[in-house]
Amino acid sequence: MAYRMERLIVVGLVALGGLVLALSESTAAPRETRALVDRGRYLVKIAGCNDCHTPRYTETGGAVPEAEWLTGDRLGWRGPWGTTYAINLRLHMNGMTEQQWITAARTVRARPPMPWFALRDMSDEDLRAIYRFVRSLGPRGGPAPAYVPPDRTPPAPYVQFPAPPK
Repeated sequence: MAYRMERLIVVGLVALGGLVLALSESTAAPRETRALVDRGRYLVKIAGCNDCHTPRYTETGGAVPEAEWLTGDRLGWRGPWGTTYAINLRLHMNGMTEQQWITAARTVRARPPMPWFALRDMSDEDLRAIYRFVRSLGPRGGPAPAYVPPDRTPPAPYVQFPAPPK
């Protein structure tokens, strides 16, 4: 009986020591992750991502709760390229790994008015931060409407860009 009790105490202490070690090693990771998420939130705000990818963000002066950010929009952007819609980034990034996102950000050539060149010019660390922030929000909402070719009139609402000068 005493042997079993000693063994239980030893096993318990070893398990407790392992738990303490695991917790002490993992406290740095959550701080780094939190810092990346916070940096991503900041970048999303200052880079104008919400302006198109969050419904009502611009017209409310940014007074849209964060829980509603980056869910895409039904407002179309019509020009000589056709009509494009801001995608739901939360659904889009939910289906990507961090490396897939960085690769996509470096190689995408989206139709206007998406400033794809701004993504291309960001550092890997900034792209990683944006990815972590968007993923921290979790999936929400549905997909944006599909692209409409230039020879078709999209459903309202849409912003009409003037035709280029001839």
